[in-house]
Amino acid sequence: MLKIWGRTTSSNVQKVLWCCSELGLDYERIDAGLHFGVNKTPEYLTMNPNAVVPTIDDDGYILWESNVIVRYLASRHGAGRLCPNDARERFLCERWMDWQQTTGWPPVRTVFQGLIRTPPEKRDDKAIEAARKEGFRVLKILDDHLADRDFLETGAFTMGDIPNGPCIYRWFALGNSRDDLPNLARYHDRLAERPGFREHVMLPLE
Repeated sequence: MLKIWGRTTSSNVQKVLWCCSELGLDYERIDAGLHFGVNKTPEYLTMNPNAVVPTIDDDGYILWESNVIVRYLASRHGAGRLCPNDARERFLCERWMDWQQTTGWPPVRTVFQGLIRTPPEKRDDKAIEAARKEGFRVLKILDDHLADRDFLETGAFTMGDIPNGPCIYRWFALGNSRDDLPNLARYHDRLAERPGFREHVMLPLE
């Protein structure tokens, strides 16, 4: 059986759990990361030298990096559905997966870390505000792209949507205006119609 190491409140773990839900995959999840520990044990570091979550073991096949895991599961179990068969369609989806990691997530992460993980007396309010502005700037790219479409590419829900979902959920959950990014807000609500998103992504932030 597929094994997944990672705590349920991690946005990166949520991507993988949501993907499994979309694919109807059975799995065993092992708590790891933050207060659970585990991720810095010698046994875990043998699997993932980065000491982060998630990591999967698929019948002896070890893989880490959340977006790569989503690609792997989608291509293995959801070819033609979550993972388009057509190469050009597939890579249109993949570009948004990379965009999430390199462009969309960094400012959102800064705001998240500043407001959720940092005690009020230790917060850098200027850094948080600067990240909010940058977050709005980059998410406006996504908002504009979604002006005339329901999902990111192909006209249907694909693996390209999965990494962006937890990022967008956090952006709005952190108190940022839905009115400023109306297409993104509608996209978020469309994702929230999916059971896997509601179960694995729409959790209290911690």
